[in-house]
Amino acid sequence: MKAITHATYGPSSVLRLEEIAQPVPGSGEVLIRVHAAAVDPGVWHLMAGMPYLIRAMGFGLRAPKDRVRGQDLAGRVEAVGPDVTRFRPGDEVYGTCDGSFAEYACAKEGNIARKPANLSFEQAAAVPVSACTALQAVRNAGRLKAGQTVLVIGAGGGIGHFAVQLAKASGAHVTGVCSAAKADLVRSVGADEVIDYTREDPTDGARRYDLVLDTAGNRPLSGLRRALNPRGTLVIIGGEGGGNWIGGNDRQLRALLISPFIGQRLRGLAAMDLPHTDLEVLTELIEAGSVTPVIDRTYPLADVPEAINYLMEGHVLGKIVVSV
Repeated sequence: MKAITHATYGPSSVLRLEEIAQPVPGSGEVLIRVHAAAVDPGVWHLMAGMPYLIRAMGFGLRAPKDRVRGQDLAGRVEAVGPDVTRFRPGDEVYGTCDGSFAEYACAKEGNIARKPANLSFEQAAAVPVSACTALQAVRNAGRLKAGQTVLVIGAGGGIGHFAVQLAKASGAHVTGVCSAAKADLVRSVGADEVIDYTREDPTDGARRYDLVLDTAGNRPLSGLRRALNPRGTLVIIGGEGGGNWIGGNDRQLRALLISPFIGQRLRGLAAMDLPHTDLEVLTELIEAGSVTPVIDRTYPLADVPEAINYLMEGHVLGKIVVSV
């Protein structure tokens, strides 16, 4: 089968389209014929091996242990391994795995769900990582309640445009922060107000919110706190920039250290666990019309390096999808 692989860490030029052996599902695994995958910042971090903390987390200190990149996927079940009870060959599914930039991939049964009936494979592939992360930020870390006010920083991005929709579905008043080029998109997915960060600083303290979701990853912690009500909650999702060792995660660590000593709740979120139960919640919202993935561009499998480069330019509206 064809797959995007890399034997060393580095820029997108280390990626190769190669012919490799088709995987075999083990116990509790499902073999999926991949129809579409998606690109997110996590793909870049695993490709580059940056920050170095990623390598120490079991992904390989000097070289990647798993040579095939990609997490999000949507496709059809080709075969099931022992002890799989929820799926059978022919089922249309979506979810996460290790190595979705390939014609076939094995996924754990607990990390996939049946594809929403009203989405194409390309649309479905855009959902799992970003939407599950947004769901955990809004529901779990943010504890959002109906009637509260929410500020979503990075509202036009992969996680951000899902966070806006999930916050609206929860009955909140949502303000989205983005560039002028993304303002129409952010309004179209349900934001009540949009702030152009090139013209106005949303963290100057002029307005305060019950929940601030920072998906952009580079604003100072002090500024984010200024945008919070005295008993408000801040959720920092991921993190970019920072040093080579822990990257942007330093803000999350500082937030956790400060939080017990102040009235505001400061939380960090890196959604490592993306269970099928969260996917099933999203499926209900998608089929009800409350959540819709937005796709900026679709690339063929061979052009994954180009897709990653476009992602890292920082101008993506919603999600980038890979058609397999």
